[in-house]
Amino acid sequence: MNKWIILMCSTTVMMVISIYQYSWSLYAYAISDELRWSITTISLAFTIFVYASTFIQPFSGFLADKYGSRKLALISSTLVGLGFLLSSYVSSPTELYLTYGLGSIGVGTLYGIATATAVKWFPERKGLATGIVTFGFGAGASLFNLPIQGLISAGGFRMAFTYVGLFMLVALAPFSYLLIYPKGGTQRKLGNKQVTDVNYTPFEMLRTKQWYLIYLTFIITPAAALMFGAQIKLMASEFNIPTSYLNIVLVTFPLANGLSRIIAGIISDRIGRELTMTSFYLLLGTSLLGLSYLGGSPSMFLLFTLAASLLGGAPYTFYPSIIGDYYGVRYSTVNYGITYTAKAWAGLISGWITAYLVETYGSYTLPLTTIALLCIVAALLSSPIILKPPKRHVSDRALR
Repeated sequence: MNKWIILMCSTTVMMVISIYQYSWSLYAYAISDELRWSITTISLAFTIFVYASTFIQPFSGFLADKYGSRKLALISSTLVGLGFLLSSYVSSPTELYLTYGLGSIGVGTLYGIATATAVKWFPERKGLATGIVTFGFGAGASLFNLPIQGLISAGGFRMAFTYVGLFMLVALAPFSYLLIYPKGGTQRKLGNKQVTDVNYTPFEMLRTKQWYLIYLTFIITPAAALMFGAQIKLMASEFNIPTSYLNIVLVTFPLANGLSRIIAGIISDRIGRELTMTSFYLLLGTSLLGLSYLGGSPSMFLLFTLAASLLGGAPYTFYPSIIGDYYGVRYSTVNYGITYTAKAWAGLISGWITAYLVETYGSYTLPLTTIALLCIVAALLSSPIILKPPKRHVSDRALR
């Protein structure tokens, strides 16, 4: 099968499962309004989503690398649809946590498989390929947010959960069936040199100091996009942003977030992953500082949200690519799955902790400023002066 067709199938899967993350704020606002649950209570469901979709990836990645991806992808697509369908019946926070968490397991598994598909089929253009696939996750909600908001307005969050869940069941199955890995050897780049069949097992990867720098910066940098996904409607309410501006943000944010992944992939393939990461993270921190202090103006809110969106999706291109660059592609699903657990801590920052700080201090200024400063720290740690490929050659052993 043509590898570009497989890449497009991976992208389509990402677009559908992105609803769990980037449409959550619409459901959260509706649930709070209808059931009178607190923001902190509802935000815990989003934190559970991040944890479930993240910590499943080392295990699902191991299964996919060892036994193949197709059956696992099909099972996961069913879980994704069921999660939304069951969420339409919730009557307590605990039920919401369980049902949304169930679908989140499917989301995480499909995310890992789709990303690894790009890395494995395009070992010499990892930035571009992962940028295209993760573009689907970042931009998919731009197609769905306004229809979902219309469903919620017309029939409440329960009807919206039901119809979207049915759509997921129907749409995901045929595309998940085509998420397959290539056979044969692989190559990677180490600096400017071509290295054939050098693949770190997970245990070997964890013994390199570079991985811990990568992991730390991966905790910090996704928090901005996750905060928007979880809090954008509530944030707009605090800043008194008119509905017309919010509707523009609901469409442009996921689209810009997705485009940033392709742009970051193309640039990082050309000038290097580390230098591109440093540049993007510095600009991201600056944008968040601007939003925290000037977001009360609707035009400034729109401008800085769009700027942060154009930068905030890039980590999801950088990290699968740099894991493939540094540690090879044979075990890339499980290696990136382990690395992807950093998103759980980012989710804790952008979900429950942010909601707690807002309820305690009555403003988004503190969490926005904190994440902005952390992004600047991540830029320094990602500099080519500090972050460099491992020099030690590691033998290729069977995954066990």
